[in-house]
Amino acid sequence: MSDEKDLQQLKKEAAERAKQLAKERLAAKQAAEQTEPPLEGEDDLALAKKKAAAAAKAKAAALAKQKAAESGELSEEELAKKKAAAAAKAKAAALAKQKAAESGELSEEELAKKKAAAAAKAKAAAAAKAKSADVAEEKEEKPSPNQPYLDKYVKVIEEHLGKDVLENAYINRLSKDVPTLVVKKDTYFKVAEFLKYNEQLSFDYLSELHGTDFQTHMEVYVHLYSYKNRQSVALKVKIDRDQPVIDSLVPLWPGANWPECEAYDLLGIRFEGHPQLIRIFLGENWVGYPLRKDYEPYDMEG
Repeated sequence: MSDEKDLQQLKKEAAERAKQLAKERLAAKQAAEQTEPPLEGEDDLALAKKKAAAAAKAKAAALAKQKAAESGELSEEELAKKKAAAAAKAKAAALAKQKAAESGELSEEELAKKKAAAAAKAKAAAAAKAKSADVAEEKEEKPSPNQPYLDKYVKVIEEHLGKDVLENAYINRLSKDVPTLVVKKDTYFKVAEFLKYNEQLSFDYLSELHGTDFQTHMEVYVHLYSYKNRQSVALKVKIDRDQPVIDSLVPLWPGANWPECEAYDLLGIRFEGHPQLIRIFLGENWVGYPLRKDYEPYDMEG
C-alpha cells in the first residue's frame, strides 16, 4: 500500500510540475511573440521535465515488476517473451513434423511415442512370460500321484539287480504320468524278466510294444500292466540305428510276437530269440522300411 501511495504522490507532483512548466512555456511563447527576449532556463525546464517523466516511468515499471514477482505472476514484458518463445517452438515443431512427413521419417515426438509404446509392449510381454513360467514351474513342482510307484520300482530293481541296470527313471508327463524306466541294451531282457516275475511287481501283461526312429538311434517302447497291483510301467531301450538288434520279449510275454514283427517290418529292428520274425504287412521282397526317417520308395519299374 505504501508503494502505491508513493507512486500516486509522485504522479501528482509530476503532473503539477508539468502544469507549471506548461504555464511557464506559454508565458515564454507570449513574450517571444511580443519580441521580448526568451526566458532564460527554458531548455533546463524541458530537460527537467523529461527526466522527471522517465524517472516516474522507471519507478512505476519497477514497482509493477516487484508486485508481479511477489504475487507469482509475470509482467507484461515477460509474458510477451514467453508467448513469443512458445509460438516459435510450435512453429519449429510444425516445420520439423512436415519435413519428417515429406521425407518419410518420424518426428522426435512420434519416435518418442513409438519407443514408449514398444517399451510398454515389451514390458507386458515379459510380465506375461514370467507369469506363464511361474505357472509352469508351479505345475512341474506338483508331484505326480504315480511318483511313489516309480520310487518303489526303482528301489526293488536296484536292491535285486544293482544300480547300474537303469540309465534313467522318470514320470512321463506326456503319457498319463506313467512311471518310465530306461534300461541299457544288455540289461533289457533281465529287467523285463524281473518286472514280470518279482512278487512285489508282477507285471504279467504286455499291452503295447513299438519302435521309433529318432535318426540318431532307434528306440523300443514297452508298456506293461500288473493286474495284481493295478499298476502300469513303461520300459524303454535305445539301440543302434545302423544295426538295430535287441532281445525278443516273446519268451516272457507271447503277446509281444506280432508287435515285434511289425517293428521289424516297418523299421528293420531285429529281435533275437523271436520264434518266427517275419514281415507281416509288406512281405519279404519289399525293399526298405517305411517308418524310417530316410526311407525312399523303391521303384520296381525303374
